[in-house]
Amino acid sequence: MQHLIAFAASWVMPTHTGTEALALILRWFHFIAGITWVGLLYFFNLVNVPFMKQVDAGMKPRVFQYMTLPALNWFRWSALVTVFVGFWYWGQVFVGPDAARMGVSPLSTIGLFLLIWIAAWGILFAVIKQAPTGYVLGVIVAVVAIAGAWLFVNYTPVGQDDNHVLSIGVGGGFGIIMLFNVWGIIWPNQKKIIRGTLAGTPPANAAVLARQAFLASRTNFFLSVPLLFFMAVSSHYGMFGR
Repeated sequence: MQHLIAFAASWVMPTHTGTEALALILRWFHFIAGITWVGLLYFFNLVNVPFMKQVDAGMKPRVFQYMTLPALNWFRWSALVTVFVGFWYWGQVFVGPDAARMGVSPLSTIGLFLLIWIAAWGILFAVIKQAPTGYVLGVIVAVVAIAGAWLFVNYTPVGQDDNHVLSIGVGGGFGIIMLFNVWGIIWPNQKKIIRGTLAGTPPANAAVLARQAFLASRTNFFLSVPLLFFMAVSSHYGMFGR
């Protein structure tokens, strides 16, 4: 009987507070959406780009209609869900409690986060629109990303001693840049190319639009590596915090 009771007790679900349950739900949706987004990002860069170079012009409308458009729809919406839910999780679970403990408003850190990373994207947007060489863009992306990370880690009002706040503040910042690249460059440019091609009237500047979308996608591809690193560091390695 004792063994039976012990066995039954082992199946009792642990109790969780509402905050803990919300954190679990947010992380789960963040992971699922993030896997979808990054998976499609890697598909576009590693598979689709070389594939489209081999496709005959007559086949491109069918590829656009039945593969590229559906993939882009999943791509852009999963990007939005990933960043929105991750931002909610970061603010609710880490920034908010740290701010309450310090007796300051969490909006100070959230505002700084948004200011730094939206400004960083604005710089990269202007550069990508000029369609530079990949090497030039790579150097500029590295400088902007490092500068943004340094500013956030050193000047955030909340979380100077919290590895979660700092690591996600950097990795999530790269996610903001990537999200804005998706909705601000990749999707608008590809939409013009695809709809024009399907209508039989490709835009006159299709090559420029394609080049800009390619550069934005490549930027996201390379930024995804440090993004995933800092997300993992937030829970598995005490890289930041004093």
